[in-house]
Amino acid sequence: MNNPACPMCEMDEILDHVDHSECVTCGHEWAHDAEVSAVDRVVKDAYGHVLADGDIVAMIKDLKLGGTSQVLKVGTKSKPIRLVDGDHEISCKMEGLAISLKACFVKKVTT
Repeated sequence: MNNPACPMCEMDEILDHVDHSECVTCGHEWAHDAEVSAVDRVVKDAYGHVLADGDIVAMIKDLKLGGTSQVLKVGTKSKPIRLVDGDHEISCKMEGLAISLKACFVKKVTT
């Protein structure tokens, strides 16, 4: 039987209840519907193009990097991106820095 892993601690000892699942290790509970919605997540760039892992994106406006004096200029291209959960949906490298970006500040680069 293929049990899902806990989203909090990633252990696979899961108790299945009628309407939710519970992790035996940490006690985290989540609804069965939450598993489906995480898979169906769609991330779109500033122009509505769907982004996927491995795409290359470019900045659509100057963006000051927090905690530094560096600025990512308009048109700066990334290395291939990786989509992640959370507030900043994109993890990538730009100008040698590993950064997280919101999708609303980039556009997909077509080759």
